[in-house]
Amino acid sequence: MSDQNVRSAGFTSSGIAGGSLASSMMSQEARASGGGVRSGGPTATLQEMGARGSTHSSGFTSSGISSGSQASQMMSQEARSHGGGTPRGGTTSTVQSISMGGKGGR
Repeated sequence: MSDQNVRSAGFTSSGIAGGSLASSMMSQEARASGGGVRSGGPTATLQEMGARGSTHSSGFTSSGISSGSQASQMMSQEARSHGGGTPRGGTTSTVQSISMGGKGGR
């Protein structure tokens, strides 16, 4: 279900779908960073996973983040860099929210 949720949000194999949650996220992120979407950020990460259909296999599942997965490593790294917690709107929380059918903390 998580890969389907990511595609439904507009992160597809042919790019970000116009008028979608994905396009709104991309626009917000670009404005916040002065015009670009950073590599490794929420939009870029979701687009990469949406294009490959690899959200679930990366450890972002509809029931949470899988232990020992790429997702859990990403979450640990992000938590360490933010003093122990993953920030709302950060890459890990946004990808997990979208993979569960949410709106990415937006």
